Amino acid sequence: MVTNITSLGRNGLYDWLVQRVSAVVLLAWFVFVGLFIATHGDLQYGQWRDLFAQTWMRVFTLAALLSLCAHAWIGLWTVATDYLTKLALGAFATLARLGFLLIVFAVLLTYLVWAVQILWSI
Repeated sequence: MVTNITSLGRNGLYDWLVQRVSAVVLLAWFVFVGLFIATHGDLQYGQWRDLFAQTWMRVFTLAALLSLCAHAWIGLWTVATDYLTKLALGAFATLARLGFLLIVFAVLLTYLVWAVQILWSI
């Protein structure tokens, strides 16, 4: 099994489980929001604001955001370790992989902080 400091979990099985659980949380959130939009034909800003003003929806959305970040991190970490190799990049593979993962981390953290700020400022 793969164990690495840049891996989210302790091993590959743990990462696999986190990715599957995060996918279920994301699916539940998207299904709920999709049904809400479908059942409110003429959706107005006030209805949308009222939905997201409820604490349970904010917590549910926060769980979806955290799930999205965990899911994306594991997926992109896997891509980096599978495709950014010495065979593909030569001597700079480790540096390229680290740079790629730092960029991914910075983007995910920025989006997460920004989304939490928007979510809890309603």
